[in-house]
Amino acid sequence: MAAFEHTFPFYAGPKTTFPMDTTLAVIIVIFLTALVTFIIILPGIRGKMRLFWLLRVVTSLFIGAVILAVNFSSEWSVGQVSTNTSYKAFSSAWISADIGLQVGLGGVNITITGTPVKQLNETINYNEEFTWRLGKNYAAEYAKALEKGLPDPVLYLAEKFTPRSPCSLHRQYRLAGHYASATLWVAFLCWLLANVMFCMPVLVYGGHMLLATGIFQLLALLFYSVGTSLTPPCPLRLGTAVLHTHHGPAFWTTLIIGLMCVLLGLAMVVAHRMQPHRVKAFFNQNVEEDHTLEWSPEEEGLPSPRYRSMAESPEPKDIPLSEAASSQPCCKEEHPGEPDCAL
Repeated sequence: MAAFEHTFPFYAGPKTTFPMDTTLAVIIVIFLTALVTFIIILPGIRGKMRLFWLLRVVTSLFIGAVILAVNFSSEWSVGQVSTNTSYKAFSSAWISADIGLQVGLGGVNITITGTPVKQLNETINYNEEFTWRLGKNYAAEYAKALEKGLPDPVLYLAEKFTPRSPCSLHRQYRLAGHYASATLWVAFLCWLLANVMFCMPVLVYGGHMLLATGIFQLLALLFYSVGTSLTPPCPLRLGTAVLHTHHGPAFWTTLIIGLMCVLLGLAMVVAHRMQPHRVKAFFNQNVEEDHTLEWSPEEEGLPSPRYRSMAESPEPKDIPLSEAASSQPCCKEEHPGEPDCAL
């Protein structure tokens, strides 16, 4: 029952919830700001290069945003069930609610929403997060949840992921999340290097780094799938129903973006080998390369060397010593009457 002044007996008051994850919101705002900045300078680009440039920018920003977003997402493994279950400890009251479980790379997120929301003179709408990222203590967060007196379904699911739980879900998901997150950070670094190389005349290496970006994303999926399947699934019984988990949107989004990066990287490498001039034109680089050095009188009056081939070079001629000696002029003094000086 509600306490005095309509406050919950286990909470100091109702919590105001943000409509989405704050970390995901920050990532979206940063990349949207970058996109708007590039769109503002878009009119300064001429011709068809404007469309090519916009396509490159949108694709690159989308890949980078997805890599960061899935790394902080809590929807790698998800599950939801509608059931009738007990609500509070030491109480025989039951409620009808939708219970959701989202497992991410850094923790779990548990939601419970009453159907209807108003039951037992309370608003049943909880969204609780328990993390195991570096610097976080999952067991301490679970102890604080016990002190708060959270609803039974939340405490039951959170207890399954504690280090001392016989289900071993904590070790299983924590190790899988750590390795997958580290691999995604490497993929993000490869994405940064690919963008740097695409701005330089080393486009083929940019394609290689884009290919590496996709490979590391696929490796992250492999690490997560293998790590979470080492032990048999632990049954999660909530009242009259059983909660089953499956791969969530973050998993499948990473798979799609990873495959797209692999295909784009391969296409970039093949196109650079087959049609290098068109690839340079797409990236707005100079496709006219002058391999000869010619003298141009218009270039500030400074002649450039012109190298002739062996066929153009004149053949050397042998000059006899007698002709060479006779061809030398005699040195004469300015004053008449002096003898000639000879060599």
